[in-house]
Amino acid sequence: MMKPIAAPSRSRRNLVVVGTQWGDEGKGKIVDWLTEEVKGVVRFQGGHNAGHTLVVNGRKTILRLIPSGILHPHVICYIGNGVVLSPQALTSEIDELQASGLQVESRLKVSLSCPLILPVHVALDQARESARGDEKIGTTGRGIGPAYEDKVARRAIRLTDLRSPQTLMAKLKPLHDLHNHVLTGFLGAPSVSAEECYEGLMAVAPRLLKMAADVPDLLAREMAAGHRLLFEGAQGSLLDIDHGTYPFVTSSNCIAGAVGPGAGVGPGEIDYVLGLTKAYATRVGSGPFPTELFDETGRHLAEKGNEFGSVTGRPRRCGWFDAAALRRSIQINGVTGLCITKLDVLDGLKEIKLCVGYDSPDGRLDVLPAGADSVAQCKPIYESWPGWQGSTAGMKSWDELPVEAQRYLTRLSEVTGAGISMISTGPERDETILLDHPFAG
Repeated sequence: MMKPIAAPSRSRRNLVVVGTQWGDEGKGKIVDWLTEEVKGVVRFQGGHNAGHTLVVNGRKTILRLIPSGILHPHVICYIGNGVVLSPQALTSEIDELQASGLQVESRLKVSLSCPLILPVHVALDQARESARGDEKIGTTGRGIGPAYEDKVARRAIRLTDLRSPQTLMAKLKPLHDLHNHVLTGFLGAPSVSAEECYEGLMAVAPRLLKMAADVPDLLAREMAAGHRLLFEGAQGSLLDIDHGTYPFVTSSNCIAGAVGPGAGVGPGEIDYVLGLTKAYATRVGSGPFPTELFDETGRHLAEKGNEFGSVTGRPRRCGWFDAAALRRSIQINGVTGLCITKLDVLDGLKEIKLCVGYDSPDGRLDVLPAGADSVAQCKPIYESWPGWQGSTAGMKSWDELPVEAQRYLTRLSEVTGAGISMISTGPERDETILLDHPFAG
């Protein structure tokens, strides 16, 4: 009697790295570190509003669209269909990297289904934010949101459309008519030329189409061959369009489950979700932030942590670690293990506070509530822990850490209900404490 093919048993093979706060958790360094173990690195959401900073041998590299695995010559990098793509931003980033000696174009595969960010999207984004005045969301003004809107409305220009110049203008014209009506009639802004947009797209089309690919099929082939893949999230889970502090969120799903629709990979293919969190908390832009500090400690965290956006340069708001917010991220991501970053920023503080829950009009809450209005009413409940006077920068083993730092991290793990797999103690690759390798087992 014939038997069906048995499902293969395997060790941890495919890994998702996500931020569990409001972004800027240090994902770039960790993805770069883990890339030694994989054949491919995949970006599955967001646009060039997100940035990852990598430091290798003292040299800083800032990436916006290209996955952080690009610094490893053996790795293929993929941009999935969940990313909204600025042709100008991508080609500029490629040029910067190749000028530094990296080979990029032969190792980068871009999904044919990627929606494109057009100049009219940038104009809309900036005009809307200006019109909101004090109620602005805090977007980067780079056209990300309007590009996602066109995707959902089924009117997006996608990378594959550049293969048909004869029909591209027929798609661009009604799109610009619609958006120019809003720009000029409602927002008091100048219109944007469809003809100039067409010419710009045609100028970069040959270069982009050389990198265009059926990314889901390529990833399926890699997995069938038994190769490991790493999926790299952008921004942070609390900026997720559905699960974040809405409406002060980004325009995409940035949780681990977005790998499926954003790269064309089935959920059963994901073996490990690594959630990154700072040892404190930061936020860029508008929106509620329960543990935000406005005192000297907040300034200390900002200065020592160099809390400025790697892409935008915007200063980040700083506050104490928020376990209730992290519990929400652990729930919605299915986090397997945590990576704690920027522990050394807490060096020298006499007292460290840890938010374990909130007081709210509905009583005590142990998990971040849904929506900005509810979060804005939350008052943090703190535990106080003694700080440490020694430096943790660059440490590579748990036993090297000051006992007070060990106690703080142990408590952080206890109150969030998640184990710690890794601790980043500096920007360099080797400044890492490994407790449980995500690819082990």
